[in-house]
Amino acid sequence: MLPWMRPDARPVRRGVQLLVGLVLYAASIAMLVDAGLGSMPWDVLTQGIVLRTDLSFGVVTLLTGLVVLACWIPLRQRPGVGTVANVIVISALVDPFLTLLDGLPDALGVRIALAASGIVLNGLATGLYVGARLGPGPRDGLMTGLVRRTGRSVRLVRTTIEVTVVSVGWLLGGTVGFATLAYALAIGPLVHLFLARLTVPVPVATEELVTV
Repeated sequence: MLPWMRPDARPVRRGVQLLVGLVLYAASIAMLVDAGLGSMPWDVLTQGIVLRTDLSFGVVTLLTGLVVLACWIPLRQRPGVGTVANVIVISALVDPFLTLLDGLPDALGVRIALAASGIVLNGLATGLYVGARLGPGPRDGLMTGLVRRTGRSVRLVRTTIEVTVVSVGWLLGGTVGFATLAYALAIGPLVHLFLARLTVPVPVATEELVTV
């Protein structure tokens, strides 16, 4: 067992796990975007905004994250260190990852493999950063806040949010394709699988509310 994974080193483990998860999350976004076969729902919106502005993917990711965080205020959601790190780390790294992937061949087989790998990597990354229990990402917090305020189910609220952002992103020119559908179908089971193995046990009195 690695030193930072020992039960008596939980604060260190949680910090390392959060950071690794966010780095991998940024990489998974870049993989799906570069594959060009359909992106994750919020990234379809980001692509659409990028096409309509002179801003980079990372800058738009940062700005949309800040807007979503502002929506937490009327919902009385409280961000954690993981929430802030989510906005900063992912937006800072997604552009370098996109540049790194630009050199890959444009063959369909490569693009399919890249998209499939990106979906699996995103499930792992989500399990890592959510399992660290240091606060939900901005978009997850928006969902849980709306669930609490409206009394609607998680499934209904999440579906409504994602259909809305995909539709707006597609109208702006974002890429919707089979990988978008594959992500929607696969991400739930993948996150469930990884969360069961990566969630850090913490004392009940100090446990933060997290969600997928």
